Amino acid sequence: MPVSYSKDLRERVIMAYLAEEGSQRQLEQRFKVSLSFVRNLLRQYRTNGQIEANGRGGYKKPPL
Repeated sequence: MPVSYSKDLRERVIMAYLAEEGSQRQLEQRFKVSLSFVRNLLRQYRTNGQIEANGRGGYKKPPL
């Protein structure tokens, strides 16, 4: 089962992009992640300022 990327990697990708160290495609190759990860991470950061991974499904116990 896939695992979320670490918070450290997420921070490094965002800081590199904000410092204009390359395009999204260059960051993809530099950090060895997918282009969709970079795009989604930057979109998430721009919309709500959050870099943490979203929840990953699972079973939610009923209240009663």
